[in-house]
Amino acid sequence: MTPNQLKLRFTTQLAATTLACLVSLVLSSLSLCGTCLSAEWNIPFSGNAYRTAPTSSDQGFTRDQGVRWNDQEETVSVFFHLDQPASVALSIRASTLSAPSSVVATIVQQRFPFTIQDSTPKIITIGKTEELPAGYARVDLRGESKTSFHGIQATDLIVQSEKVDLKIGFVKNNQGNMFYWGRRGPSVHLRYHVPREPKLTYAYSEITVPESQDPLGTYYMANGFAEGYFGIQVNSPTERRVLFSVWSPFRTDNPREIPEDQKIIALGKGEGVHLGEFGNEGSGGQSYLVYPWQSGRTYRFLTEVIPNGKGQTTYTSWFGDVDQDEWRLIASFRRPKTDTHLRGFHSFLESFYPAHGHKERRANYGNTWVRDTEGSWHACQKATFSVDATGGGSHRLDFTGGSEQNHYYLRNCGFFNETQTAGTTFERTPEPSSPPKIDFNKLPR
Repeated sequence: MTPNQLKLRFTTQLAATTLACLVSLVLSSLSLCGTCLSAEWNIPFSGNAYRTAPTSSDQGFTRDQGVRWNDQEETVSVFFHLDQPASVALSIRASTLSAPSSVVATIVQQRFPFTIQDSTPKIITIGKTEELPAGYARVDLRGESKTSFHGIQATDLIVQSEKVDLKIGFVKNNQGNMFYWGRRGPSVHLRYHVPREPKLTYAYSEITVPESQDPLGTYYMANGFAEGYFGIQVNSPTERRVLFSVWSPFRTDNPREIPEDQKIIALGKGEGVHLGEFGNEGSGGQSYLVYPWQSGRTYRFLTEVIPNGKGQTTYTSWFGDVDQDEWRLIASFRRPKTDTHLRGFHSFLESFYPAHGHKERRANYGNTWVRDTEGSWHACQKATFSVDATGGGSHRLDFTGGSEQNHYYLRNCGFFNETQTAGTTFERTPEPSSPPKIDFNKLPR
């Protein structure tokens, strides 16, 4: 072997040995530092946390600065979704309001006490959990004792995992005001399949809200149509409403901007019904009846849509308790620049108070029918499911719907582990000979 060949062989062996040593050193350092392989997520309190005890409220919450609280008896809960079982390390970015505060974090009965000492925001380690199941996880934060908790402000829960393929779902930022919409929770809808011909005049449906599925800030919309909506709400601990609204053809969120020739005109209302205007989601005419409807009971809804042939259409809605066989007039509105029969028949379920977006709600939609201009009823035996941008963008995954024998159902919020695919079609079985029996001549007007 020549001297040059020996030199080349030595150089090659040295390079290979050096590379092997470097690889060994890197692997060794990685094995000594598990966090070097970890993935990390910053979960903003402003879009993913709730005051869950002793009562639900938005006191102390801000759109971009998290939440502050100083009552040791209050619990603030943060929610996030894991796509697979995993152990996670938790930290918090927080500061004190006055003096150092002792806090306890609880997740699936695992308890982690820690102390926040600085008045400027710092990242404080909470601890590492045992393996959590796939689905939504809930971290409860509470002052450890009345003497050791003096108030804190928290902006982010920091989650780390050694599973680099782990995916965690949560509301990531406030683009599009998503902290507000995300905390409200996803809205879900049913679009009923109706005959294309003949023309339709009436929409009929029934709603039963199961017991304990009626949290504050819920709208159970029964009869939706292209120009408005009609259903029942939970407005406060002591007040519930039947709500019927019709949009103006003039597009604006401020009802004061509607020209006179495009305003919704009230033609009549039932006893005790309030008439007014609404805005912020389009604008138009609104009516509501304060009515103590109850979960566990079934209520019926009837909406009439009649064009007058002069470029105007009249919308009238009635409401009643099925067991009492009653019909109450809610209101009748005339919409200008509109010449249409019933179109776009649908229902939806909505949470409209962010403070209660962590509470589950459900409604059963049964006996859905339409009636044509010739007086024939048609059962709505199929419905297609959809969800708003909160669910469609995977900011929240707690939404579903389906059919059970003779009714459909919608379910949302509550951070349950079930997600329905938008566009899914459900089918229900109408009860034999179950078209609504209504004497239209006796309806109050």
